[in-house]
Amino acid sequence: MFPRPATAKGAARTLWYRGAMTPLHVRAHQDDVAPFVLLPGDPDRARHIAERFFDDVRPINTYRQLLGFSGRYKGMPVTVQTTGMGCPSLAIVVEELIQLGARTLVRVGTCGTVADGIAPGDLVVAVSSIPRDGTTAMYLCGEPYAPTADFGVTSALVSAAEASGKHPAVGLIQTEDAFYATAPDDVPALAAKGVLAVEMEASALFTLGALRGVRTGCALVATNAIGDASFVDPEVLVRAVDRMVEAALEAGLALGEDRRR
Repeated sequence: MFPRPATAKGAARTLWYRGAMTPLHVRAHQDDVAPFVLLPGDPDRARHIAERFFDDVRPINTYRQLLGFSGRYKGMPVTVQTTGMGCPSLAIVVEELIQLGARTLVRVGTCGTVADGIAPGDLVVAVSSIPRDGTTAMYLCGEPYAPTADFGVTSALVSAAEASGKHPAVGLIQTEDAFYATAPDDVPALAAKGVLAVEMEASALFTLGALRGVRTGCALVATNAIGDASFVDPEVLVRAVDRMVEAALEAGLALGEDRRR
């Protein structure tokens, strides 16, 4: 199922256990996890997504508050699984979900914006992410790399959002390890490189998608501009997250996920 471990110096790290281990953190069975998985960082958001959008909801994981739920959306099997904050936590969860049968994984999170014209509550769909995180470097043994989402998933996310009347910002983001590290003084240089927004998980997700041969995508709701002390109103955020999640689920239908399992 998984690639053989690499032996060349600097080559990307692969799964050394080759599926032999029982998942340690996502304590679910293979029959519990759908091929199509949504990945919020926040356990409360995972619960909200399951209760708001899924039929026949059942919990599949509670360990370490990494809440996971499975159910159906318009007949499509779907799982929502908390990743926690940051690339190290996401990488653990994604590796274990893949062991359990996940084949299309879409991050549904939030971000701080860099580019002009993106307001709090707006949707960002990431094409690729600058990997300013240690997890991606660890997997790649420090080799230069451009973590990139699956084109089909990205296209489906954009189309689903536009079908609902919302036009997302689409393009490059940056993934970081430190929530408070990027300052307002950093914004002009980031904007000059075409960065739309900053978040903490996408580069590891995209990298694992490539290494493990699964499809990945990323949709984000803007919470604030980098350096702005005020965040989006909570009620506006909930509505924006619901629109994002609905677009992600509709993208799953468009990708034919309803015909899997």
